[in-house]
Amino acid sequence: MKVRELYEKLEERIPRTLSCSWDNDGLMCCPDPEAEVRRVLVALDVTAEVAETAIAGRYDAVVSHHPLVFRPLRAVEPGDAVAKKVIRLLSAGVSVMSFHTRLDAVCGGVNDTLAAALGLSETVPFGENGESIGRIGMLPAPVTLEDFAQAVRRATGAPYVLASDAGIPVRRVAVLGGSGSDDVQAARAAGADTYLSGELAYHHLIDAPEQGMNLLAAGHFHTENPVCGTLRRMIAELDADIRIDLADSNHIRVL
Repeated sequence: MKVRELYEKLEERIPRTLSCSWDNDGLMCCPDPEAEVRRVLVALDVTAEVAETAIAGRYDAVVSHHPLVFRPLRAVEPGDAVAKKVIRLLSAGVSVMSFHTRLDAVCGGVNDTLAAALGLSETVPFGENGESIGRIGMLPAPVTLEDFAQAVRRATGAPYVLASDAGIPVRRVAVLGGSGSDDVQAARAAGADTYLSGELAYHHLIDAPEQGMNLLAAGHFHTENPVCGTLRRMIAELDADIRIDLADSNHIRVL
C-alpha cells in the first residue's frame, strides 16, 4: 500500500467532515505520496522523540492523533521546533498523517474507545455547539465515585485522578478525552450524573458539588492514548502486511 492510499483509506473511516472548524489535521508532511508503506508508527503525539524513533526505525509513516502541524508555520527552518521535526521527517522520507477532532467524533474513535474501556453501554454522542464529540452511557450498576475513579485509573493508566464529589452514585457517565471544560454544561444537559475528561477547569471542579454532577479529570494523555490501539487495528484491517508499532509520546511525569 502506498502512502497516498493509506491516507485515503483512513480518511474514508475518519472523514474530515467530522472535524471541528478550528482544527488542522490530515496529511501533515509527505515526501512521496507514492512511496510504499511497510512500517507504521502510531503515537498520540509527534514529539521530537517519536520523530527520531520513526527515523531510526526506518518507518515509512507516523499516524498520530494530535496534529504535527496545528498552527501555521511562519517559516520552515530548524529554529522552530515544529519546523525542525518536519524537516527531519521529510529528509528521512517519513510521512505523517494526523487525525484530531474527527477521530474524537467518529464512531469507534477516541471517546467510544474510552467509553468501552470503562464498560459503558447504551452509548450515544453528546457535545457543545452541535459538535457531538463526547459520549454518554450507562454503567452496569451504580458505583461510588471512589470505585469509579479507581476503574478510570486501571482503564487509562493514569497515575492519579482529580475528582470532585457531588455526593451521588456514578451510573450515567459522560466522557470526553483531552480538554473537556467546554462541554461540562453539555454533559449535564445530556443527563450525566458523572463527567470524565482529561482536563477540567478549576472553577468547574470547585463548583461540582453545587451543580449536582460528579467531575473527574484523569489527564489529557491518559484519556486519549487508548485510541492508539484503535488506530493500530484500523491500519491492520486495511493491510495485514504492514508492520504497526506503538510509541509512547508521554514525557510528562508526576514528581
